[in-house]
Amino acid sequence: MSWLKHKLEICRAVAFVTYNEWSAYRSHSLVSVFVGPVYFIVQYFIWTAVYGDSSSFGGMELEQTVRYFGVSALIGYLTMDFADWNLQMLVRTGKFLTFALRPVHHRFFALSQKLGHRVLGFIFEFLPCFLIFLFVFRIDIIPVHIGWTVLSVALAFLMNFYVNYCIGMTAFYFVQARGIRTVYQLVSSVFSGVLVPLSFFPGSVQWVMMFLPFQYTNYITAMVWSGSESIGELGLTIPQAVMFQGVATVVAALFSELVYRASIKRFTAVGA
Repeated sequence: MSWLKHKLEICRAVAFVTYNEWSAYRSHSLVSVFVGPVYFIVQYFIWTAVYGDSSSFGGMELEQTVRYFGVSALIGYLTMDFADWNLQMLVRTGKFLTFALRPVHHRFFALSQKLGHRVLGFIFEFLPCFLIFLFVFRIDIIPVHIGWTVLSVALAFLMNFYVNYCIGMTAFYFVQARGIRTVYQLVSSVFSGVLVPLSFFPGSVQWVMMFLPFQYTNYITAMVWSGSESIGELGLTIPQAVMFQGVATVVAALFSELVYRASIKRFTAVGA
């Protein structure tokens, strides 16, 4: 219990400092509030044209698709992550040495930073955008199953962090992780369901995505939030989908630890 209490105190302290540090730039967060609504408006016009006179497409009605993209924008505010960029910067400059000498695992430190940063995002990005969708755009954006939605968002939050941290660790091998980061963001935007719901993809692609991390950062959570009775090609129920998401997140966490142990041996502190 004392170990857990100590960890929680460290997490709270780092998150609090990060919150205060980034709150100095809260005007940046307020500007990003416009990103979600603009993204939604663009998607609305695109998919209204795609549906045309059709009542259903890819197993989803237009109203469901519109709601899906509104939810996706909100999920982005809650799970946004910068662990990959931050880690590769520390490795490239040699400043990671200061963390390697500390008694706190850097991944835990980075996760605590993300918690503080996303608390700020929740206040200055998520809540305003949520109210805009609810009262201005008149979208039924309230989660159907609040408990499952909160759990799924938390898992998406962790999955996004662990995957990005793994990408950041490629800097131990290539010094610069920017290229890999860019490629991942491009692939993820497609296969996480940010640009197109995965239910619109062929069944074979949906099956493959079950074994990759992309859909667990957005698509599954958006479908759970929307209260879909059948998710993906497997026709998963909400509890089943969250269970798969939980297993995938645990696997990602274990994988990140294995990669970290292998990567730290290559750190030379060049530039420190």
